[in-house]
Amino acid sequence: MGTMMGVLEVSLGVVIALAIVGGTTYWYVQDITQKKHAILRNYPLVGHLRYFFEQLGEYFRQYFFLGDREEMPFNRATRGWVYRLAKNEGGVIGFGSTYDMRHPGALIFVNAGFPVLEEEQEPTAPLSIGEGYAARPFVARSVVNISGMSYGALSGPAVLALSRGAAEAGCWIDTGEGGLAPAHLEGGADIIMQIGTAKYGVHDADGHLSDARLRELAAHDAVKAFEIKLSQGAKPGKGGVLPAAKVTPEIAAIRGIPVGVDSISPNRHRDVANVNELLDMVVRVRSVTGKPTGIKTAIGGRRFMHELCEAILRRGLQDAPDFITVDGGEGGSGAAPQALADHMALSIDEALPRVVDTLIEFDLRERIRVIASGKLVTSARAAWALACGADFVNTARGFMFSLGCVQAMRCHQNTCPTGITTHNAKLQRGLVVEEKYLRVANYARNMNREIDMIAHACGLRQAREFRREHVRLVQPDGRSEAFNMLYPYPERGCEGRGHY
Repeated sequence: MGTMMGVLEVSLGVVIALAIVGGTTYWYVQDITQKKHAILRNYPLVGHLRYFFEQLGEYFRQYFFLGDREEMPFNRATRGWVYRLAKNEGGVIGFGSTYDMRHPGALIFVNAGFPVLEEEQEPTAPLSIGEGYAARPFVARSVVNISGMSYGALSGPAVLALSRGAAEAGCWIDTGEGGLAPAHLEGGADIIMQIGTAKYGVHDADGHLSDARLRELAAHDAVKAFEIKLSQGAKPGKGGVLPAAKVTPEIAAIRGIPVGVDSISPNRHRDVANVNELLDMVVRVRSVTGKPTGIKTAIGGRRFMHELCEAILRRGLQDAPDFITVDGGEGGSGAAPQALADHMALSIDEALPRVVDTLIEFDLRERIRVIASGKLVTSARAAWALACGADFVNTARGFMFSLGCVQAMRCHQNTCPTGITTHNAKLQRGLVVEEKYLRVANYARNMNREIDMIAHACGLRQAREFRREHVRLVQPDGRSEAFNMLYPYPERGCEGRGHY
């Protein structure tokens, strides 16, 4: 019996050895005969190590080689800041900051000689959107809110956790262009319904904007406003793309598209080719729904805003959008062509003051609320946006980090390891809604709290008192300059700055 077992073991070992030799030989021959990869043709077998390390290179750099302030798009220090706020651990550090206060572009707030005492502080006031122009204006309670991320691009558990967290913290959630999903409504948050270029969820059988669908959506009390998306910071001039693998039957039904087919939005609204047609659409949506209606766009220069403001003054304030969401060229939580992501549209650092200045010049600043978006994931960056002239701040990736995002850069591959941007049920299992919605709420509340803290240190009673003189920006020579000197407030009614 023992002899037989020994023979079987030897035979099995021989089979395994032959299989390894055979597999290696096949692999070797395949490498030296293929014509696509020069390295594999010249260095069969060993050459695969090059592609293995290339694939894993970004992860090795992230955890072993890059410093806390070196990584892009968000460095480790910034991600750690967001994680601490989401876990309610406080933004306290020891032994000094690693933030380089002499680096060009560094933000420095002007501390007051006599900060505001706790008993003198005031709560940051909510603001009304659409007051006097929409039948049902919206009172927004939070400075920091959830930017547009579509159900489809995000998983169902992620959207539900965001919606529940937003309701808990009192901020709004933007649907993104993928339509209104049950997960948005189930959470109980205030919702801004985005109308993208494909008009997902709001179109008729022919693909045109449907008044009936608009009324149906507006009937939900949770839907507080509508946002017409012209472009987003990640890819101005390019429509959204949802790969076929992520177009499930549920998502297809919400969007009104075929199952299992790439969902590709046009690069602009087919029925909006100029500012007058844009204002016509704003008026139509607001009239049909009775809800405030605004626009979202990236900014490339002054021309668009000048043309828009000139058209508003010709037509009357009643035709103006109730808000403008300004998305910086560095924005974008989803996939985008690198040529557009890297080089198209102004950064929020330049786009936001240009938009605010133009509204002041045309005396429209009081009529139109301004929402800033684009890598504004920390309280310091959000406070800068308020000082620049924004009324609210939207962030997408900040809230993705609060859900547990580890910046794996796989948002478009349906393989997100944290379950946030995948429809793989096994990966979604890692995102426990009952736990993550609390982190979403913590992040929103703590962001608002820290913005207030910065305001009080500047001698302000509340965050809506921020102005440009409360911020300084470090210049290339290492010295800082007041932001109001870099971007002085324009005079009202002084529209002659040129279009670019």
